[in-house]
Order: sequence, then structure tokens, then C-alpha cells
Amino acid sequence: MSQVPADAAARRAVTPVICYPNDTLPAPDLARYRATREAAAKVSEVVVAPREAACFRVDAGQFFRITSVEGPQVGDLNLWNAHDLSERFYSGKTRALHGTHVTTGERLWSSFPHLRPMATIIADTLGWYGIDEFGGSVHDVIGTRCDPYTGNLLSGVQYHHCCHSNLTRAVADELGLSLAKVEPHVHDVLNVFMCTGFTRDTGQYFMKASPVRPGDHLEFFAEIDLLGALSACPGGDCSAEHTSDSAACFPLLVEVFAPAEGALGDWQSPPRNGYDRSHGR
Repeated sequence: MSQVPADAAARRAVTPVICYPNDTLPAPDLARYRATREAAAKVSEVVVAPREAACFRVDAGQFFRITSVEGPQVGDLNLWNAHDLSERFYSGKTRALHGTHVTTGERLWSSFPHLRPMATIIADTLGWYGIDEFGGSVHDVIGTRCDPYTGNLLSGVQYHHCCHSNLTRAVADELGLSLAKVEPHVHDVLNVFMCTGFTRDTGQYFMKASPVRPGDHLEFFAEIDLLGALSACPGGDCSAEHTSDSAACFPLLVEVFAPAEGALGDWQSPPRNGYDRSHGR
């Protein structure tokens, strides 16, 4: 145990500073997105079976909705540029820009060197939850995804329906590639509907029963052409464990909606980040 310095209280009392003030981020045109969504027509849907994953595709300018349809269920979401798997959802930078949990008006950002919005949240029926007395909130970008490697490390188990494995199989099937080729592209997730936070005393990542109920949904506007993969987590509502064959699990529904021709006016996909890398080499 290190010795407590005489000025420990003063050091702890230093006022924190936000690392990335986000008031200069380009603001999404939510009014336009929502008006366009009202007249959009459903073009496809995918039902994600419990303890499995499925892929879906969304064109730039379309919308996709993830819905709890039968019971409380959380989902692990990966997104890629549909034409370039090297551009994928960057949960760490999304967390740095928006905070540990995301909701309406916030965006999912892509990896370097692209760093641009991939999708914008336009509706969240769990937006009322806020931050609870434990520091928990919904739709986190702090958890990585349940995976077989950590399960083996902590418990010595060989479990193959964790979200990492589910996502890997789904993308391999979608792209006609081997599991070995696909696995490196599976990345840290948006934990849709999951209620999580950090403990005050030890700083450990915690989960608690999700407040999601059938009919609750999270809806996005696709800023670029997307390939998505969603796993219906084997933890169900994650009230007790997130890798389990005994937890009550339910399907999730992904629906894609296309706007009417010309409804978005002069909207265009955001360009890749404008940083000139040649100056930093």
C-alpha cells in the first residue's frame, strides 16, 4: 500500500476537465431525418434468433430499427462500411466524443483514418432511463462483447454462442469467407438495450437487468452504406450473466426502411476525415 501524501485531499479535489468538448461536432439534421423517416417504406427485415447473430445491409440515407419483440433481450452490434471492412465502428472514439452510453442525436463513429459518422440515432424508446443511482445507463460503448477467450481465461469453459463467436459466424456466412479471415474484423460493439456502468468503489464494469420490454426500439439513420451484424446475447437481459445456456433469451428484430425518392433533398454522405496524414509522417 502506498503512503498517503499530506496533500492527498487537495490532489483529489482538482476539478475535472472534459477531454473532448463536443459542442463543435457537426450536428445531425434530426428534423430532416425524422421527417424523411415518416414516409419511408420498409424494404427488409431480419429476425436474430436467441444466442445467434445475423447480418443486414443498409444503404446510405436509409434507416434501420432494432426492436425487442418477445421479451427483454440485449444485442451486440457491429457495423462496417459495406464496401470496405477496414472502416468499422469505433466504440472507443464514440465513447470519447459522446460518453459511455449513447442515445437520440448521437452518432456511431468510424475507425481511423476515416473517423466520420456511420449512423445517427434518431429514436430511442429507452431514452427516459437516464443514469440511475448506481451509475447505470442503457446502450453502452464500454463493454467489448462476450467472447470465448475471456470465458476460457476466467472459467476454463469452451462456449461457442457468445457474441464474438456469433458475430464471426454470421459475417463469415454473409461474405462467404472463412472464420479465420473474418474474426479479425469483429470489433468492440454497441451494446444495444444493455444496462451497464462502473462500480464506484472498484471501477469495475457492471451490468444489471435491462429495462427493455417488447416494442422498445433503437432507430438509426445510415450515414454511409453499411454492413451490420447483430448478436442476440446469450445473457438475455443480462441480469445475472452474459454467457449462458440457462438465461431466458429472446429474438431481436432488425428492420430497414427506405425513404421516398428525393425526400432527403441535397443530403450527402459525410466525407472521410479531412486530416492530412502526410504532414504527420
